[in-house]
Amino acid sequence: MIISPAWAGKRYAVLGLARSGLATTRALAAAGAHVVAWDSDPAARERAEGIDGVIIHDIATLDLGGAAGLVVSPGVPLNTHPIAAQARAAGVPIIGDIELFAEARAHLPPHKVIGITGTNGKSTTTALIAHIAEASGRPVRMGGNIGLPILGQEPLLPNDKGIGVYVLELSSYQIDLTHGLDCDVAVLLNITPDHLDRYDGFEAYAASKARLFAMQSATHDAVIGIGDASSAQIARSLSARGEHLTKIAPGVCMDQSRWPSLQGPHNAQNALAAIAAVRALGVDAQAIDRGLESFTGLPHRMEKVAEVNGVAFINDSKATNPESAAPALAAFDRVHWIVGGKAKGDDLDACLPHLAHVVRAYTIGAAGPVFARVLAEQVAVEESGTLAAAVESAARQARPGDVVLLSPAAASFDQFRDYEHRGQAFREAVGELS
Repeated sequence: MIISPAWAGKRYAVLGLARSGLATTRALAAAGAHVVAWDSDPAARERAEGIDGVIIHDIATLDLGGAAGLVVSPGVPLNTHPIAAQARAAGVPIIGDIELFAEARAHLPPHKVIGITGTNGKSTTTALIAHIAEASGRPVRMGGNIGLPILGQEPLLPNDKGIGVYVLELSSYQIDLTHGLDCDVAVLLNITPDHLDRYDGFEAYAASKARLFAMQSATHDAVIGIGDASSAQIARSLSARGEHLTKIAPGVCMDQSRWPSLQGPHNAQNALAAIAAVRALGVDAQAIDRGLESFTGLPHRMEKVAEVNGVAFINDSKATNPESAAPALAAFDRVHWIVGGKAKGDDLDACLPHLAHVVRAYTIGAAGPVFARVLAEQVAVEESGTLAAAVESAARQARPGDVVLLSPAAASFDQFRDYEHRGQAFREAVGELS
């Protein structure tokens, strides 16, 4: 695991004992810190019991004064949770595991850090950057908002191809809990409205993303997609960086035919950002080409799960808002679109320019009736209600060469545990087609 001697003898409170919280608790304790940990879930608390140096106790009942930090899960809503006010009143920093990783960096072997954020595309871009770096032969760890918790992974050692590279996907929540992460390369893909229940308006959400660059040294590299006004403004604010600033403009035509898992205009942008990031580390063109060609993509993100009777079935369950569903619609000529769930708004405005690609829409979930009304004037719509019914109907009506696309433009929590559960249900429904 990754630890720092700077934590030894200090007091920390850890709230949230899911994967990252449990890894944080173990790392702090292994470094010799005194840790009080808590989770409202008894099963989560049980997983942390028995770790030397850790006391399981309700943090809400503690005096936090003198603690070195309150370490919270990114899922804790700091705008409403009483623990935030409690910590601020006690003068205790509220941090996350990424901040602890930043503190530990001084004690790690020489390395580089690439941090990736953005409303949409960051998981694919993070995985792609890690894959290209591995294709170049360098030691790589991927973490943050993807994969294994970063503190639970072993430190990287240099090899004959170069020093290690930590590739971190960073949500706005994780950036909010980080104060000292100086990325060697920081990547911003885009900013569109999302998570506004956690922020005082869209500008505050955009400002959270911008902090990734405020934490950077001016001589480190920034890669920014400028397809939206907020991201473009951040890029303009960094213009003094000169050659250390790379802008990724929308609409660049690229030959993606050799990249089977990177189709569509959104993946062209993701690929350009990844290429710029690894170039900043000195990865050569041959390794970049190998990485792009061999990248297999991520589950639930434009994932081709089957082809049945000449019809492709694509699982894009991770598209939980209209902005992330729109590029998927643009990627195919004839789409049977399964859309709906727990909506983050009443409109599908970002998707409307691409409806010429949609043969028929099949609405599901709580947003189904609303989305059906939005779409009815422009495309044929069927209110399917459930995902299984939508898959069955779409399979019956699609013809060879068509695509049945689950790209819901909504969250999953009305009918499913999470987007992964929804994507698995899609796979299973496709698997049952005769």
